[in-house]
Amino acid sequence: MQPDLELVAVRRDESFKVWSHGYPYRTVRWHFHPEYEIHLITATTGKVFVGDYIGSFAPGNLVMTGPNLPHNWVSEVPRGESVEQRCLVLQFGADFIAKCIDTFPELRHIETMLEDSRSGLLFAGATGEAAKPVLLELLQAHGFRRITLFLQLLELLAQCTERRTLASATWQSDPSGYASTRINHALTYIGKNLAQPMREADLAQLAGQSVSAFSRYFRRHTGLPFVQYVNRLRINMACQLLMSDELSITDICYQVGFNNLSNFNRQFLLLKGMPPSKFRAYQQLNAASAVGPEIPPPMRTQAVASFAAG
Repeated sequence: MQPDLELVAVRRDESFKVWSHGYPYRTVRWHFHPEYEIHLITATTGKVFVGDYIGSFAPGNLVMTGPNLPHNWVSEVPRGESVEQRCLVLQFGADFIAKCIDTFPELRHIETMLEDSRSGLLFAGATGEAAKPVLLELLQAHGFRRITLFLQLLELLAQCTERRTLASATWQSDPSGYASTRINHALTYIGKNLAQPMREADLAQLAGQSVSAFSRYFRRHTGLPFVQYVNRLRINMACQLLMSDELSITDICYQVGFNNLSNFNRQFLLLKGMPPSKFRAYQQLNAASAVGPEIPPPMRTQAVASFAAG
C-alpha cells in the first residue's frame, strides 16, 4: 500500500503550521509529507503506524516524525460517531529548521533528535503532558509568542531522555551507506539476493575474509550477527508485501527467502510482536481509515475480525 502525499500549507506570514483535528478526518490515512511533524494525541485510543512500526496509542501519546516518513493514527471510534479534537499537530519544514540552527548555534543540540525522528520518535508520557499546554496555546498565539512557544516545545522534546525510535533502521537507511568499502559488496549482495539461499561463508569469500573474521567485521559494522541481519531485512520486505493483498502469506514467506512457513511465522513474531496475519489485518484497518465514516460495513467487519482472531 503506497502512502498518500499530504500537502502541508504553511502561511506566508508564519514559519510553521499548528492545528488540531478530530476523528474521522480527511488526513487520517496512510500518508507522508516532506515536513517534520510533532503529533500529540488528546483523545481516543487506537493503533499508530509509523514506517513499519505498529503500536497502540492513548491520550498523551507524543510522536515526532521526520521528512517523508509514512504515518497514521487509527482511532477506535464506533462507526457513525465522531470526536471533535483527537490530536494537536505542529509541522515545520527541513529548510526552516536548518536555517534556525545556522542562525542560532545554541540549537545544534537538537540535530540528533531531528535525525532520529526520520525513524519516528516516541516520547515519554510526562513529556506529552508537558507539551499539551504549549501546543494548545500555540493554536491561538501570534507574533513573537509563537516563536517563544515553538522553541519551548523543542526544548521539552530535546530534554526528554526517555524517547525511542519506532520504525526499523532499514525502513529508510541504506546499510551500504554506513559500512566500509570492503563490506559494501556483501551488504549490496544481501540486499539484491534476499530471496535466495544465503550462507555466511559465501559472503565472507565475497568480502575476501575468513568466516570468523567476516563474522566479527559484519557485526561491528551492522550491530547484528549475519543471520539476524538477513532475517530482519527479509521480515521488513515481508511487511511491505503484506501491505497489499496480492500475495498469500505462504507465497510471501518463500518470496522473501524463508524455506518454511513455521520459521517465517516464528521470526516475524519475534521481530514484530505479532503474526503476519495480524500485521496484515492491522494494515487493512489502516487502509480502511482513508474511507472514514463511509467505510463499507463488510470491509470494517472483516478487518476487525481478522486481527481480533489473530
